[in-house]
Amino acid sequence: MAPETKSRKPANTAFKQQRLKAWQPILTPKTVLPTFFIVGIIFAPLGAILLYVSNNVNELQINYTFCDSRPPIDDTASVPIWEDMPSEFITSSFSSPSDSELKVQWARVARTYSKDPTNQKPTWSCRIRFDLPVVLNPPVFMYYRLTNFYQNHRRYVKSFDANQLKGEAVSLAAIKAGYCKPMDAIDDKIIYPCGLIANSLFNDTLFSPVLLNPPGSDQENVTYGFSNEGIAWPSDREKYGKTKYTIDQIRPPLDWSDRYPNGYTEDNPPPDLGTDEHFQVWMRTAGLPDFRKLWGKNEKEPMKIGQYEIEIETLFPVTKYGGTKSLVISTVSFLGGKNSFLGFAYLAVGILCVLLGAAFTARHLYKPRKLGDHTYLSWNNGGQSSSNK
Repeated sequence: MAPETKSRKPANTAFKQQRLKAWQPILTPKTVLPTFFIVGIIFAPLGAILLYVSNNVNELQINYTFCDSRPPIDDTASVPIWEDMPSEFITSSFSSPSDSELKVQWARVARTYSKDPTNQKPTWSCRIRFDLPVVLNPPVFMYYRLTNFYQNHRRYVKSFDANQLKGEAVSLAAIKAGYCKPMDAIDDKIIYPCGLIANSLFNDTLFSPVLLNPPGSDQENVTYGFSNEGIAWPSDREKYGKTKYTIDQIRPPLDWSDRYPNGYTEDNPPPDLGTDEHFQVWMRTAGLPDFRKLWGKNEKEPMKIGQYEIEIETLFPVTKYGGTKSLVISTVSFLGGKNSFLGFAYLAVGILCVLLGAAFTARHLYKPRKLGDHTYLSWNNGGQSSSNK
């Protein structure tokens, strides 16, 4: 009996021999032209609706990057020196535009660090006054916006230890073997929380705005409170917990020196990451270099018309890498925040489909072409096939 020889020939099956049943649509004017018009009729009104909804979102964005370095300023003065903010630093969009130009003023004053009363190191505080021309119905959100900050860098994104963030007392050897370098340990003391993301935590403090001299109120000033409860995703809150480290085992990240000038102490203990939602929001890295992150929200009270003053403790440096930082106060729609791109995209596609459908219809009516007409074949009309050219 002759030995079997190996063959590369595919088996005689419908699948391997490409005998499966197939259906390929034949594109004819009767099917293509109505498709263009149907897509246009659906997409164009949908784009208009999306644009209308986006335009009804009220939003105020104030770039305060250069507030802490603007002249003139008396470093010893406790009374702010108010100046009009340049218009290029202000971006606003309100559903009921005001006839007058939006007026924003800024000033800076010296103050002690708010997060550590024992730290008497003076810091700069930026104060901003702005007029709100419309009522912002709840929910109202306050964001900080950063530009040219690449949280999507490969080494930056993975620079953390998940077990340490959960509260586990991860050993020094395990931390050094992980991805936290170069923010893993110093002098055999574990950095908590370790990694580049935690080290670069946004450390400006945005206080709640105050309505100055509200009409019809007995109070001179009324604070419109923003809460930081519930600003992080529920799935993110499950990733963090109170640490099991002892104070003598750990030290704060290098860039946390303003908050912990003497390291972690009994009077100034390490943060409880399980309840620090500002930290949790920061740790969810952004995919683009220009992004905004939620700082606080008010889901109960409307933000009334009037003049507001807000104070921002400015510690986060952005000018050294060519970035900016901004305060954003905004409402939302059922589709989310203000974003006109999707509306313009749907509108553009809808209009383009209608125009193409009209052009192809005119061409078909002017010079129709019979489906399957053999006279258009190259060997029937005296032409040459493309393969012989």
